[in-house]
Amino acid sequence: MAKFTERSENQIEVIPPYSVIQCRRADIIEKDGVEVGKTYHRHVYVPGDDVSDDCPELQAIAAVLWTPAVIAAYQASLPVKEEPVQE
Repeated sequence: MAKFTERSENQIEVIPPYSVIQCRRADIIEKDGVEVGKTYHRHVYVPGDDVSDDCPELQAIAAVLWTPAVIAAYQASLPVKEEPVQE
């Protein structure tokens, strides 16, 4: 009987200047040790996002890069949301 296994691989990239982190997860299906399928999922985190549900490697990178100064600089770079004028 064929044995199927599944494993995941992560590719993590850091995008300057605010250390935005993007992660591409590859879910790999193997049959008897030979890859028979692969799907990809990509997600992006910005400074200050909760990364507690992601892989330990990504959590460690965010903990090192996302200092309070980096988070503040990122938030300051966002456009100001204007309130609609009521007449």
